[in-house]
Amino acid sequence: MAAQSISLPWETNHGRGDSGDIWHRDQMLGSLFGVRNFLDHFGITFGVMDIEEVWGNPTGGGPSQAEGSPAWGGNGKGGSQTASYDAVTLLSMRVDLNKTIGPKMGSFNISALEIRGRSISQDHLYVFNPISGQEADRSFRLFELWYQQPFFNNSLDVRIGAMDLDTEFLISNYGGLYLNSNFGWPLIPSTDLYSGGPSWPLSSPGVRIRYRPSSKFTFMFSASDDNPPGNQNNSFPIQDGGDPSDPTNQNVGASASGTKFNLNTGALLLEEMQYAINLGKYHGGLPGIYKLGGYYDTAKYPSFYQNQQGEPLGNPNDLGNPNTPAWVRGNWAVYGIMDQMIWRPKNNPYQSVGIFFRGMGTQGDRNLITFAADAGINFKAPFHNRPNDTLGLGWGIGVASSGAQHFDMETDAIRQTTENHMELTYQAMITPWLNLQPDFQYIFRPSGGVQDYAYATTQRVGDEAILGLHANIAF
Repeated sequence: MAAQSISLPWETNHGRGDSGDIWHRDQMLGSLFGVRNFLDHFGITFGVMDIEEVWGNPTGGGPSQAEGSPAWGGNGKGGSQTASYDAVTLLSMRVDLNKTIGPKMGSFNISALEIRGRSISQDHLYVFNPISGQEADRSFRLFELWYQQPFFNNSLDVRIGAMDLDTEFLISNYGGLYLNSNFGWPLIPSTDLYSGGPSWPLSSPGVRIRYRPSSKFTFMFSASDDNPPGNQNNSFPIQDGGDPSDPTNQNVGASASGTKFNLNTGALLLEEMQYAINLGKYHGGLPGIYKLGGYYDTAKYPSFYQNQQGEPLGNPNDLGNPNTPAWVRGNWAVYGIMDQMIWRPKNNPYQSVGIFFRGMGTQGDRNLITFAADAGINFKAPFHNRPNDTLGLGWGIGVASSGAQHFDMETDAIRQTTENHMELTYQAMITPWLNLQPDFQYIFRPSGGVQDYAYATTQRVGDEAILGLHANIAF
């Protein structure tokens, strides 16, 4: 669900470590009076990252059904335009056991999240996926807990534990600049897998294997539980509407604390192959990374076409319970990703222009989205006196499945088709430990067309202009 901020392999951090004055160190608190340096002797590194965001939609949007028109059972007190605040604090600790225990050991990682604020997407925007990768239900939760062991001079490494897969799989490096969550963990797994799969802020127990036979090729495979909270019966809109107050089941039982470690549903098998060109300072060409991959989920999924009596799902005139979908076995998706630098002047090592594209597809009888794509262009160091800033323009599309459209027709609802989103963003490095990022987004036909509860008649939510400001602080 989250759009992670990912550094490109050919880009470097131009901060000055933890020494020096407060304006030039990588972390605001520096070495903490020598505590960080002392712990580093034992292989222990800890960090605190704080993300603060404010959002508003001057156009479009709609009230919740509970606050919408009385014609839909609401109290009529809700508005369509609003402002909201969300924030996340990430606490992390990594232990390099080569220093702590001895050579040929691996590393141990543990992290936790403190999430606060409100989700403007969930409350007012009715989009397929949140307009910010930081939106989530309020909680204090365990995030990741894993051990990684390298082999054969680091050409092979194995990670086992509770993992968030959206930092390694299905990710465009250039896409990590953008705030809309569709540019991070993609739209298809976010909407089609149970609870969005093992992606921020949820993790699942599993194993990940990475093999790098050369500097050009990387092969990755993971096997993890497909459903972090373990809830199968109220996860999708076709299952009696899902749970609008907890759409990704983040607060189901022990899932609210991140300590459930569910292993009782399906297995999510993910494979990815990466091919890199011109990486490293000794290559004269422009660098790029190309990825192909896919996943298969062994679990059962509710059908968009049939109820458990074999009748069309959602038709109130059919026999039995029209809103109890039949179960179908398995789910899959395939994808391709391109990150390619297209321009870099010889006289400026900071400046460059890169483009990215990601496309993904799946089947339509058990999924809300069958095709999604995003693309963009990033301009690194757009101004000569701002070497660490980045300007980006991105676009994305999500296409509702034939099954979702069939269900809409059976229930006499607005037929969902295609949602497009655009984002213009500028990431400014104020200091090495503080980034500010003003952001503008525009959503065309949110969720492909859904009811605006502000109106008593059938009318879809209008197109949305969204303004935001994102701050990232490393302590």
